[in-house]
Amino acid sequence: MTPEQLEQIAAVEVETQRHVDHSIRVCMAAGCLAANSDAVRTALHREVNKRKSSSSQSCSVKGVGCLGLCSEGPLVAIAPDNVLFRHVKPKDAPAILDSLNGRHTRRLLCPQDTPFFQRQQRIVLENSGKIDPTRIEEYIAAGGYSALSKALDSMTAKQVLDEVSYSGLRGRGGAGFPVGQKWNIVAKTEGTRKFVICNADEGDPGAFANRTVLESDPQRVLEGMAIAAYAVGAEEGYIYIRAEYPLAIERLTTAINQAEDLNLLGTQILDSTFNFTLQLRVGAGAYVCGEETALIASIEGKRGTPRTRPPYPSEAGLWDCPTLINNVETFANIPSIIRNGGDWFASIGVGRSKGTKVFSLTGHIVNSGVIEVPLGITLREIIFDMGGGIPDGRQFKAVQTGGPTGGCVSLEYLDTSVDYDSLLKLGSVMGSGGMIVMDDSTCMVDVARYFMDFCMSESCGKCTPCRVGTAQLFDLLDSITHGTATLDDLALLERLCNVVKRTSLCGLGQSAPNPILSTLRYFREDYLAHIQEKRCDAQICPVQTTVLEGV
Repeated sequence: MTPEQLEQIAAVEVETQRHVDHSIRVCMAAGCLAANSDAVRTALHREVNKRKSSSSQSCSVKGVGCLGLCSEGPLVAIAPDNVLFRHVKPKDAPAILDSLNGRHTRRLLCPQDTPFFQRQQRIVLENSGKIDPTRIEEYIAAGGYSALSKALDSMTAKQVLDEVSYSGLRGRGGAGFPVGQKWNIVAKTEGTRKFVICNADEGDPGAFANRTVLESDPQRVLEGMAIAAYAVGAEEGYIYIRAEYPLAIERLTTAINQAEDLNLLGTQILDSTFNFTLQLRVGAGAYVCGEETALIASIEGKRGTPRTRPPYPSEAGLWDCPTLINNVETFANIPSIIRNGGDWFASIGVGRSKGTKVFSLTGHIVNSGVIEVPLGITLREIIFDMGGGIPDGRQFKAVQTGGPTGGCVSLEYLDTSVDYDSLLKLGSVMGSGGMIVMDDSTCMVDVARYFMDFCMSESCGKCTPCRVGTAQLFDLLDSITHGTATLDDLALLERLCNVVKRTSLCGLGQSAPNPILSTLRYFREDYLAHIQEKRCDAQICPVQTTVLEGV
């Protein structure tokens, strides 16, 4: 495969698509598949074939990645008509074909001139909902692998590193460490063998942004990893993904096989001296394996437990070799940065938070789904403009970002900018992109108890502060929800949170107290109501029942 042959594949695919008058795109991501979109696609195929002889217009039906508005699925889009249909059933296939002649069924139409779509700025998701994720030719026709070709043909490894550094991209999976800085450390570390690892172990409750990228545009992640390997001098890579993502695993496997067939992975890639092989590793679902050293241990065939740092993986990682680890969304940004330049990416965002961020917006919200927004947008704009606000006439109470180790933010901070530094000041984190909205039927003590139960269960048990501390924190929260705690217990809860946070070995234990600390900070009245008045305003906790039984 040469760069010229790559361009030829793109030209052939573009020409093929040019002869299709209408492209009917059926969302085949996990959310719509769960709502029977595969049957919708079959029905549309059948209806197109039925009308083929009598129609003067050519029409194709294909499965695509996530169209974003998951709450309205199954979704079907028609290009270039720019029409979107929602809640489509197999029986609606004739009506959708009729719409090609301007006879739209209002029941199915989904308006696209709403803030949910208009406020997005898509970089990572630029191909999502447009290309068939199982066909590498469509990715190439959309500009795929042109960034890798550019890097190998006209850029040195240092120039690639410089562009990534200029971009200001920060890791999209956790604390937001500068990507260029991490890549430079790995590049400068001596070693006869280096590795690039993609962390696809997205295990946060309510988070599905990384899964969506893998299901919708897997080749984009492979290309980003290959560029990273070229920049740091690695020739081997792994994608570590949890077994609970079978569709993503299937599409990644297909993507790797297709890339190998076209010599976009393997040896002498794009007629260069660069070699890069890639393998999948499927994890058993331990949340702690999202921590990079636990992930490395799991790939090595050991129990997935963290180790002390330093040394960091960039110096001694997989099999003690220099190892670069970033998450799915981080690698998915790389092709666009190399194509358009680091300065272009740095022009988006705010302060030290550059570019866009993909969020999975869910919970008590009208429009739930996957969005990509420029960093610097406010929480209010996401929740009330794009998300459509709170359903059923309820009032907003809190939004939780960053997964089970993130924080809960109250109403008075809704105008906060969504960026790494602002969220950290509020006691929360960006995390991998989970954003859970809660209405006034929510008890924040119960929320803290739920997330502590999760962290306690997912603790690997290696260090005492996390193993014992999370269990003690859960017991204290449990006693508060049952109305048996005192104000002294509340003080102990807060002190113990700080001990666990300061003394735990890895990020799981260090951030496990965040939901408690943030709810104590913004919703202390919920705790006091349970302790002093034996009352749960949301009527969720068993506190009243316990008091009555005591009487």
